[in-house]
Amino acid sequence: MMRKKIISTRKFIKPSFSFLIEKKRDGGEFTQEEIRYIVDSLMDGRLPQYQLSAMAMAIYFQGMSAQETATLAEELMLSGEVIDLSKITKPKIDKYSTGGVGDITSLVLAPLAAASGVAMPMMNGVDEEFVISNLDKLSAIPGFNPELELKDFVQQIKKTGCAMVKQHKEIAPVDEILYQMRKNTGTIPSLPLITGSVLSRKLAQGAEGLVVDVKWGNGSFIRDVEKARQLARSITRVGRSMKRRCVALVTDMNQPLGDTVGTALEIKEAINMLKGEGTDALKEIVLKLGMEIVRLAGVAGSTLSAKQTVQKQLQNGKAFNKFKEMIESQGGDASYIDDPDKFPKAKYIRKLPAPKRGYVHTINAGMIARGVQLLSVNKNGSWNAASGISEIRKVGTQMKQGEPLMMIHYNDESRLENALEYLRGAYRLAPKRPNPPQLIVERVA
Repeated sequence: MMRKKIISTRKFIKPSFSFLIEKKRDGGEFTQEEIRYIVDSLMDGRLPQYQLSAMAMAIYFQGMSAQETATLAEELMLSGEVIDLSKITKPKIDKYSTGGVGDITSLVLAPLAAASGVAMPMMNGVDEEFVISNLDKLSAIPGFNPELELKDFVQQIKKTGCAMVKQHKEIAPVDEILYQMRKNTGTIPSLPLITGSVLSRKLAQGAEGLVVDVKWGNGSFIRDVEKARQLARSITRVGRSMKRRCVALVTDMNQPLGDTVGTALEIKEAINMLKGEGTDALKEIVLKLGMEIVRLAGVAGSTLSAKQTVQKQLQNGKAFNKFKEMIESQGGDASYIDDPDKFPKAKYIRKLPAPKRGYVHTINAGMIARGVQLLSVNKNGSWNAASGISEIRKVGTQMKQGEPLMMIHYNDESRLENALEYLRGAYRLAPKRPNPPQLIVERVA
């Protein structure tokens, strides 16, 4: 089912770590053997933290070529288990997102892909969330288990066609070491290190192809649209060099994507989407990403047939049923999916009134996410399922003074004032209607 990394026995004169740091600092290119040596040294604990920090910073400033990045991705992938899904005859396509606010697309796309005849092995990494992860949201469903053993993960993909689980510690373990160092050294935005990380984990999970949603804006860790474009090009270019099918969309995250932000509230919105309902923005991005998945998988050939395939699975209820099946397979109480009214309701619900007349000109999605976090996170780090916000007014909405910009759901009044500071500050109203934001900025393939 899985295989361990094969360590090369070829003769290789091991350079000092200081030599490798200086080489990259001066713009040099690492050889395949040097990258393998770096990854092996991380795996064995031979590379000191201070030298790893210097190396990460050198890579951040000097970058890496596509070939270097592909080699890094492969070596990181082979540092742990590589899942073998070859006995599953369906095409295996995964999705990666840089994370967003009010973004339930992965919750919808996994069962949608499975209903369309595509296997989707989804492990949720720490870099695929912005404050609230998909697994945080799924934890609102009683009994749901996000931590499957690898053999159970494979079995569920074979049976159900999709799974959504926590990143397994045996998948690309050296990447986790490198990621923590990037967090501590301010090198998270390094394009080659992001690219190597993403591809190493997704390919180790058994994916044959990858659809990428690179979000940019104040609700993403990528604030500049040009950086988002560069990352999309980097992942697709390196993915192709590794003989994997890959396509990316650059999408806007300067306001919440859906109507809700929270755990149970977003699950309920996902259920509505799986029944063919939802906001225009969510419908558009689910449709576009779903079309890319079925086309990349070869399930649909033309753009028209891809669109029809995706729409059909949402309208005929098969995607909804796959979501229920996935929840049941992972121990969740599927009666909550049939009857979303079973989810807990907040003790208090109040509106956030518009301070004046005007149009919603800008929304800071990051501030909204932080406000919801202050309302919802318990002392033990878990999320209060009932808390969050709903009925979010979007950019371009005309408001009268006192009309609700959103509805706030909460159980603890002592948390409200701190949260309100962020929620109020997230909105800017202006007299003139702004131009509508461009949801999908670019397709890279």
